[in-house]
Amino acid sequence: MRVSPNMVVTIDYTLTNDAGEVIDSSAGQGPLAYLHGHDNIIPGLEKGLEGREAGEQFKISIPPTDAYGERDPKLVQTVPSNLFEGVDAIEPGMRFQAHTDAGLEVVTVVAVNGDQITLDANHALAGETLHFEITVLEMRDATPDEIAHGHAHGPDGHHHDH
Repeated sequence: MRVSPNMVVTIDYTLTNDAGEVIDSSAGQGPLAYLHGHDNIIPGLEKGLEGREAGEQFKISIPPTDAYGERDPKLVQTVPSNLFEGVDAIEPGMRFQAHTDAGLEVVTVVAVNGDQITLDANHALAGETLHFEITVLEMRDATPDEIAHGHAHGPDGHHHDH
């Protein structure tokens, strides 16, 4: 069997940035099962997994255009701190959900200057080249339910709370 659309593929992975720092890994949290061909993972990784077989190990580097996109300076803006009612201390690194024209977005506080708060709505990995080490563990045909829902269900075929 080879990885192809409408298959549930299970992988182990380690993700590092250009500096070699580990950003994310399946180690310690169990492998990732995803439904191939349904945009459940970043496009570059899905392309890299296409046609692979169980047991294959490979490394792939994915440019921002096939990952989380380039950084968009327009997504960085400064707002007055009175928008954060009920938050005691606003500090860089804090993340909030914000209602924007594009819907619900996660914004990160990047600077606090008096009562001016600078927010960044770029994905944390925007502009980064992502380096993956992948081991393809197994694959199976997706169930009609999984295909209809557009994502893999747990081993017992049911949704799991995330």
